[in-house]
Amino acid sequence: MDKLGINLGFLLFQIFNFAVLVILLYTFAYKPIVNMLEKRKQKIVQTDEDARVAAEARANAEQEANKIRSEAQGKAAQIVSEASARAEKVVAEFRAEADKEIAKTREAARTEIAEERNRMLSDLRGQVAALAIAAAQKLIGEALDEKRQHALLDEFFSGVKAGKVVVLEGEALAGASAEVTSALPLTAAEQSVLKKDLLAKAGAQTTVAFRVDPAVLGGLVIRVGDKVLDASVASKLEGLRQSLK
Repeated sequence: MDKLGINLGFLLFQIFNFAVLVILLYTFAYKPIVNMLEKRKQKIVQTDEDARVAAEARANAEQEANKIRSEAQGKAAQIVSEASARAEKVVAEFRAEADKEIAKTREAARTEIAEERNRMLSDLRGQVAALAIAAAQKLIGEALDEKRQHALLDEFFSGVKAGKVVVLEGEALAGASAEVTSALPLTAAEQSVLKKDLLAKAGAQTTVAFRVDPAVLGGLVIRVGDKVLDASVASKLEGLRQSLK
């Protein structure tokens, strides 16, 4: 070794120093750096895993939110539809009730007007009778039997003679309902006679209604089912007018 110019003691010392340096570097430099790098690597891996988990959680949350939103929209649409249906039902019921009330009011007004009209026509009947009697007395220049005159006028307006309805004599009638039209309102007694004769002719189940129409002038127009018995003064005058042409 001396021939080679190498000092064995110095070489061993250098080797020892190098070994100590390697141990020190390994212990205080390499190992901490490796540990630090390993921790950094693990931290990066953990960060990536956390990011992946967060992405999955976000995707799941978005999916769940979309599901909840879709369900909420469906429920909202159902609620709106049900509310609309209920509102339409309430409006329809209110409209039907309003129409019913309007019809009831209109019918009540029509009935009241008809009653008032009939009352006025009833009053007019008495005035017509008085005027007719006065005119007849003036024409012949002497007083007439007022009772007889009233009887003739009642017969003229009601078609009831001697307690019977002349127009019904000899007629065969059948029907569930009957309508009697007169120029002026009939008295309760006249209506009773008419009902009795009509029920005897058409059947006990027949319903009888009375109507006033001044256009008939006098006498009666009786409709039973499809059959019409026209014994009105207006009809007789029209027949006379046709025969004179």
